[in-house]
Amino acid sequence: QVQLVESGGGLVQAGGSLRVSCAASGRTFSSYTMGWFRQAPGKEREFVAALRRSGGNVYYAEYADSVKGRFTISRDNAKNTVYLQMNSVKPEDTAVYYCAADTRNSGNGYNPLFYDYWGQGTQVTVSS
Repeated sequence: QVQLVESGGGLVQAGGSLRVSCAASGRTFSSYTMGWFRQAPGKEREFVAALRRSGGNVYYAEYADSVKGRFTISRDNAKNTVYLQMNSVKPEDTAVYYCAADTRNSGNGYNPLFYDYWGQGTQVTVSS
């Protein structure tokens, strides 16, 4: 059983920055693919970013086109934590942000169906 707890959401002005964090339980966190998804009101949950383990301590980052160049996903395996640094935020980034773990490292990072654990979500609101 893996527990994921997000933190760091809040209100930020357009053009500003915010970092959300996700603390995970689990003894083999370093082997998990970790992802961030978001869901805006009235919309489906969508992929934001993921860090897939490609072997050893090498991870491959993937981003949705809508956030590429603005958001950065990173992880600290010693702290069992994954981060999403959001820069140059836009009002359309407003959503509940969820972190997720693919403990079998079986997916491609994009597909939420491969993630077996999810956090409760943290609200990010970008004002214009």
